[in-house]
Amino acid sequence: MRAWKRWSLCLAVLIAGTSAPVRAQVTLLLEEPYSYDGTFAGTGHTAVYLSRVCAASPFQLRRCESGEQGVVISRYHGIAGHDWMAVPLIPYLYAVARAEDIPLFADAKLVAFLRKNYLGTLALPPEKKPGDEPRYELAGSAYDRTLYGFRIATRPEQDDELIRILNSSPNVESYKLLKRNCADFVKQIINFYYPHAIHRSVIADLGVTTPKQAAKSLVHSSKHHPEMQLTRFIIPQVPGQKRSKPVHGVLESLVLAKKYVTPVLLFHPVLVGTVEVSYWAGWRFNPAKGAMILDPNSPEPFNTPEPPLTAVERRQFEQMVSRARSAAAEAGSLPSWRKLQGGAEPGLDAAGHPVLRMTFEGRDVQVGLSRSNVLRLASPPELVEDLLLTRLEAELKPGKPMKTSESMLDTDWKLLQSTASARRESLSAKR
Repeated sequence: MRAWKRWSLCLAVLIAGTSAPVRAQVTLLLEEPYSYDGTFAGTGHTAVYLSRVCAASPFQLRRCESGEQGVVISRYHGIAGHDWMAVPLIPYLYAVARAEDIPLFADAKLVAFLRKNYLGTLALPPEKKPGDEPRYELAGSAYDRTLYGFRIATRPEQDDELIRILNSSPNVESYKLLKRNCADFVKQIINFYYPHAIHRSVIADLGVTTPKQAAKSLVHSSKHHPEMQLTRFIIPQVPGQKRSKPVHGVLESLVLAKKYVTPVLLFHPVLVGTVEVSYWAGWRFNPAKGAMILDPNSPEPFNTPEPPLTAVERRQFEQMVSRARSAAAEAGSLPSWRKLQGGAEPGLDAAGHPVLRMTFEGRDVQVGLSRSNVLRLASPPELVEDLLLTRLEAELKPGKPMKTSESMLDTDWKLLQSTASARRESLSAKR
């Protein structure tokens, strides 16, 4: 720990004494809770994305080569006996190697298949108890939850020194919930670049470093340090699975959540009142405030994030999709994609793109699931049409903020129009 502090002080002097142009970025990823965490604790997860650092292996780092997008580093409890693990950006978010292979709509069976398939390509030691390690959390995070990015500027020499320190330090399991959790790891990395940028809250989180506090303190620090060049963005959850929950701090989870506030109020009404007043007075932190939407399929997703859909735009698209659903029904009944997906088996086509294999109208078919193959396979057009309608309807569900952009919906709408035309041609041919 002393070594980290020494390097932090050196870098503080380096940052203050040079005006070299920024060439790289580090991003704090704040990940919403889901499943049991979303129901009970609600603190979520946090990780670090380094745009100019890549993985020589899951536990060794190197500088990126041209065309590579960087790596996400994250601490979990019990990942192959190591403290942290590094996964390239797109696989970390979607468990596929290429952005064009991200499924348009995903269920638990497909996600499990993609995770197992991707992690099987990594040089990982076998699990002591299969399925017991959280390594599956480190591939396909965006299927389970929405992520919020807080990007700050760094310099190449800082990245080189971080690589040297992490590669030379023992990467052995050291997770401790209260003292060495995922947020403590992120704090250590960010404070390496900008000393004291992240700090814990003794009151709001009872001294425990939480993902939300890490993001909040970084945003606060950036207001006093414009050289950070903070930008904020949202990585939307892939449609298909149950939506993740808002992220909370410790006292928010224990006192303000409905499932806890009633019993606590009975015994400690003054405590609840004090916490609520403090929360509304200053503890509130909205990670989506001022954030743009990141489209992983855009040529430079991190350099060209887009504004979230406005309420007016959402209503316009909603009307368009509703009319498209009605027109499709008039042309002939559509199958239910959700029901068919549940009985289908995920796989890969000859080019390695994700597909679903199912029986439809007495014959075996496969349906492309990503932008790379959804229109290229000889799939029944009515299946593809319902898949795209289902995706658009999921994207347009109201929420604060909207977690999609106009251009993302435009892309999906064009795919829908193409497959609707193919279906009309197929129906005409049958007649």
